[in-house]
Order: sequence, then C-alpha cells, then structure tokens
Amino acid sequence: MSKDILNKIRLKNGEELVLREPTVEDAEGMIKYLNVVGGESDNLLFGKGEFRLTLEQEREYLKNVSNDANTIMVLGIIDNIIISVSHLSASNRKRIAHNSEMSISVKKEYWGMGIGSAVMTELIKFAKVHENIKTISLGVKASNKTAMKLYEKFGFERVGIHKNYFNINGEFDDEYLMDLYL
Repeated sequence: MSKDILNKIRLKNGEELVLREPTVEDAEGMIKYLNVVGGESDNLLFGKGEFRLTLEQEREYLKNVSNDANTIMVLGIIDNIIISVSHLSASNRKRIAHNSEMSISVKKEYWGMGIGSAVMTELIKFAKVHENIKTISLGVKASNKTAMKLYEKFGFERVGIHKNYFNINGEFDDEYLMDLYL
C-alpha cells in the first residue's frame, strides 16, 4: 500500500525532500523519529523517549489516519529516513467540523532549510481543498520565536494564551494559541 508523493523539494543544502503521506510500513521509522526529535528541543509536547506507542499501536493509528477524510499526515523524507512529521485534522462533529488543528516537527539538523514552509504549504492546501475547514489552529511555545515567525508568515494570528502550559524541568513557559482563517 503506497501513498502518492505530495511534493518533492530541493533544500538549501542541495538534498531532495520528499513529502508524502505515511503507510503502516512507516510505523517503526515514525516511532524512532518521534523518540529522537522529542529530545532535540523543548518545543514539543514530549521529550526524548517519551513517545510510548507500541509498533502495533502506531500501525493502528496510521491506519485510522489514512481512513479519515478530514485528516492528513505528511512525512518529510530524505534518503528514505523520516526527518519531519506533520499533521492536520478536523473534527467529524458537525458543530465544530469547520475547525482543524495542526502540528509540525522537524529534526534539528534540518532546521532553517525550508522544511517547515514546505510542510505548511501542503497542510494548508489540504485544508483549502476541504471546503468545510474554515480555521486552522495550533499551539506554540511562547519562547519558540522561530516557529511563530513561520506561522505568521503564513497568516496565522495570535488569538490566546495558556499561561504556564509547558513545564520543562521545573521551568514554566506559556503556550500561544494561533489561528489561520481560510
């Protein structure tokens, strides 16, 4: 079961980035990726080794994502290695189906190479094709200025704040809530 390639992009370092949807065969690579990327910065909701799904649970999750018409997951792959995972999902509940949530992660060694922008473009394209989606929401750690700059570049606006949302080794940081209105 293979997924179509969404896009191919030449990065600033000359490498080719392939953006595609995952298959169940990606489960092991995704678990490895998530357990590494969680320890590369304090910007995610989990730390190194804190992604605890089993291989079977991850496969089941990927099957569910694949079968959900209101959800897209995008893998960024270089030389058959996952270097980015992103996700956009809208609710199936009629009253809130016009809202969606987005998340993006990129391996630290690839920061600043345009991967965030490439992935953001694919997620927004998906949302625009789904005419019922009117809003994309995300949360970002207040001290993550680089991510906020990326989101603002795509038109996201700060709409709220969760005070002391993150607790990283006893240090608290706020979460900014940001929305893009389509």
